[in-house]
Amino acid sequence: MTKKILITGAAGFIGSHVARLFVNQYPDYHIVNLDKLTYAGNLENLKDIESAPNYSFVKGDIVDAAFINELFEKEQFDAVIHLAAESHVDRSIKDPLAFVYTNVIGTINLLNAAKNCWQADYSNKRFYHISTDEVYGALGAEGLFTETTSYDPHSPYSASKASSDHFVRAYHDTYGMPVVISNCSNNYGPNHFPEKLIPLCINNIKNNKPLPIYGDGKYTRDWLYVIDHARAIDMVFHNGKNGDTYNIGGFNEWQNIDLVRTLCKLMDAKLNRAPGTSEQLITYVKDRPGHDLRYAIDATKINKELGFYPSVTFEEGLEKTVEWFLENEEWLNHVTSGSYQQYYNAQYK
Repeated sequence: MTKKILITGAAGFIGSHVARLFVNQYPDYHIVNLDKLTYAGNLENLKDIESAPNYSFVKGDIVDAAFINELFEKEQFDAVIHLAAESHVDRSIKDPLAFVYTNVIGTINLLNAAKNCWQADYSNKRFYHISTDEVYGALGAEGLFTETTSYDPHSPYSASKASSDHFVRAYHDTYGMPVVISNCSNNYGPNHFPEKLIPLCINNIKNNKPLPIYGDGKYTRDWLYVIDHARAIDMVFHNGKNGDTYNIGGFNEWQNIDLVRTLCKLMDAKLNRAPGTSEQLITYVKDRPGHDLRYAIDATKINKELGFYPSVTFEEGLEKTVEWFLENEEWLNHVTSGSYQQYYNAQYK
């Protein structure tokens, strides 16, 4: 193997797609998936590659510094692609400290372990930190987030991710560590844990349950198909400039209410329901505290420097996503019932 790469959080939504891409596309890389397997970490996401000769799984917590140091000492990783994170804003409002531990302390533990392992010999080494557009705060009706936009986080989640971004840059500036950071817009697609907007609505429409919409539904987000995000991560990992940040987005803004109505129409067609049936499930609920009005990514830099562009339109990606969830009822049932956690015990114990 020419490289041994640690991907943290690779049993999660985005991480599983990144791990699959790297395992399949780079047979001479050994990919180590480190995941704590919390509510969003599901090894069923990776059943298709779990027997690959260049893939292995390690169960562990990035908050455990001693464990992380021992893992680096044993495996001698050449690179880190760091996706493990607490990522749900509503959960961060209820328990901010959990986000500090995982997103800040966990990131620092990985940085320290990499620094100690590499001992300033950074040739062919890379620490790639995946972040979010939410660190930039909120936009009004105009404008886009660029790589030089000042940070202005508004939730405990985005504050914890902003802090981790700053630490990654500090290790580059202080110790010379070869780092790259990317900040991506909202992802959607297969294997998405069904507490986020799109999979939640797909599941609720399927089961004729209310579709909860915060406030007036006019909150605006830029959306990117998760497989395209994995492609972008591949490009940044291999060709991004050390010390640089890359914003990843699709130039694809949707107000929440418009997105949900589009999803309702698509689901009605897929489920052979009368047009307008699913829209009747839309239910406006009390707004989230500190809810950011609009996020929008300017992806010009990654377009021009690395040649990244989305491979599907939002409508195409949304249809692919709906079809995947309807064709994978067993996966969805396992996730919503919690029984997916039994997979680890059956396969790895």
